[in-house]
Amino acid sequence: MAGIKALISLSFGGAVGLMFLMLGCALPIYNQYWPLFVLFFYILSPIPYCIARRLVDDTDAMSNACKELAIFLTTGIVVSAFGLPIVFARAHLCEDCSWSSCVCRK
Repeated sequence: MAGIKALISLSFGGAVGLMFLMLGCALPIYNQYWPLFVLFFYILSPIPYCIARRLVDDTDAMSNACKELAIFLTTGIVVSAFGLPIVFARAHLCEDCSWSSCVCRK
């Protein structure tokens, strides 16, 4: 039962995060659609681990290099998703209120 509660809370958090991302782009105050590029990171993040899970035999209890590399790549993609709005704010792509829109989108 604890696994189901964790899954429900993670899916709720993801849905709320996507809602705030869409609202941050669509509100007339911000009216900037550059931060939607963060969705590419959301799509790309599970791919390395799914590929590694298919390639690796899961019978041994020890972790192997392929899974560790997949976790490392997934971590890099997730960190890039948090860093992209900061890069956009530094590049002044959100001209009206760059740092406030960066904070509101994450």
